[in-house]
Amino acid sequence: MKICIAGAGAIGCTIAARLAHSGQDVNVLARGETLAAIKKEGIKLTDLDGDYQVPVNASESAEELGPQDLIFICTKAPALPVMLEKIQPMLHEKTIVIPAVNGIPWWYFQGIEGRFSGENIQSIDPEGSVSKLLPHKHLIGCVVFITASRQAPAVVKATNPHLIVLGEITNEMTERLESVRHVIELAGIEARATDNIRDQLWTKVAANITSNPLSVVTKGTLEQVYADDRLKPLVRQMLDEVLLTAAAYGARIRFDPHTFMELGAGMGAVKTSMLQDFEAGQPLELSAIGHSVIELANKVGTPMVATQNLLNVTEFIATHHTHLPKAS
Repeated sequence: MKICIAGAGAIGCTIAARLAHSGQDVNVLARGETLAAIKKEGIKLTDLDGDYQVPVNASESAEELGPQDLIFICTKAPALPVMLEKIQPMLHEKTIVIPAVNGIPWWYFQGIEGRFSGENIQSIDPEGSVSKLLPHKHLIGCVVFITASRQAPAVVKATNPHLIVLGEITNEMTERLESVRHVIELAGIEARATDNIRDQLWTKVAANITSNPLSVVTKGTLEQVYADDRLKPLVRQMLDEVLLTAAAYGARIRFDPHTFMELGAGMGAVKTSMLQDFEAGQPLELSAIGHSVIELANKVGTPMVATQNLLNVTEFIATHHTHLPKAS
């Protein structure tokens, strides 16, 4: 397989390093100082298995990298349309594209029958332009459970076990799905194939929406967000709202709320990706992680009052207080 990682942030570099270390032919679509760092010294990854420094082929030109068999889209949600436009020269008839992007995916109502079948999610893809850039046949859905932080360009530290859950958006179990799962597993990343990727998505959505915005407001780590007695009532209220919305779509989160919050606290003193973005002055993934969930809740008439209020506060802080002073 010719594999490309499109986007060399913390998640992209982690996946690229593990795949390259396992002997796969890995290309990385990157730019700027990250591209320069990769060309000079490769990708440096520290995770639970040790320290790695692996060379990979990197370029800012999709034309230069050429057609790929498997492409992981590892960009932030706001940059997704630009990235999908950029990868077009790498697509061939059987290219598999796996968007490793936070939040409700733009394809949520595609590939299956149902009340909202074929509809666009307005907060993510209002004009349907993203859907047009990538036909259904290329897509495999995924949920990434990798906790990683960027230490420097192309230098990443990951502090928890790696897990990627994969599923066809049609809910079929296919040969190509198993083939991709096997490649990822050989790279030392736990990989699971599922016949209902949307259930798994709701688990990650619940984790993201209950932790990411609140971490920006409080500057708290995952451990603090899920374990501090002053924050737990709010987190539980938001979690209940998400669970109700997921259930309205026929999805099931496999953890009870108490266990869910214990697992969140067990992730340790880790900053969420949204807090990392906030501190770096980057756009926040509020549309994908927050507004899309509110949109889906509104479609089925489930109230998300606590979640909406917190999103409003987070947006205010992101807009007016890019660099908050530290408490004395």
